[in-house]
Amino acid sequence: MRLNARMLAAAAAGFAAAAGAQEMVEVKIQYPRPSFESAPDEIKGALNLEPPRGGKPYDPIRVPAGCEKPISLNCKVTSSDPSPARGELSFITDGDKERDSYVTLAPGLQWVQVDLGKTCVVYGICLWHRFGGAPPRVYLDMVCQISDDPDFFEGVVTVFNNDHDDSAKLGAGKDFEYIETFTGRPIPVDAVKGRYVRFYSRGNTREEVNHYTEIEVYGKGE
Repeated sequence: MRLNARMLAAAAAGFAAAAGAQEMVEVKIQYPRPSFESAPDEIKGALNLEPPRGGKPYDPIRVPAGCEKPISLNCKVTSSDPSPARGELSFITDGDKERDSYVTLAPGLQWVQVDLGKTCVVYGICLWHRFGGAPPRVYLDMVCQISDDPDFFEGVVTVFNNDHDDSAKLGAGKDFEYIETFTGRPIPVDAVKGRYVRFYSRGNTREEVNHYTEIEVYGKGE
């Protein structure tokens, strides 16, 4: 079949539209005010700490265009500890990341869970525990999972796991423990579908309790 100029132009427009639909952009994370961080050598109890970064930031999260804004803002949060000792669970998705806007959960292995309201395709996450002060905190047995099952019995996908010895009984992870700072911990996600995003931790290197300041999830409705 012979293609005329109009057909070629239409085909080119179609290819351009398809390419544009797959355009990837960097998430511009809005950080809270910087806080003082003391030397990492003051940390005790972190056995799998990531190598020193020398001030280098984590690689940026890249998502399809249109997915770079948090879809988790003001979403419902539930927890294994429904009555925090400090703060409200709603603080975790309210957009306030400042260092004093954190929630304190009970000691031991605890989780918080963000309900996105519907099944979404998740491309990235950024998590802030409590940060600042000396010595800095490293949160232990940190696991992040996504599922369409609110009880996390079926269809569970783990997207981050630094529980290297499987003490949380969720599987041994290969990710490093890391020092909590005002920049949070960005987690790239490979287009995982799910309505619920759950985060585990087992205290930190300073205290047995668990803290959460803010969670942002980047993606789109299915």
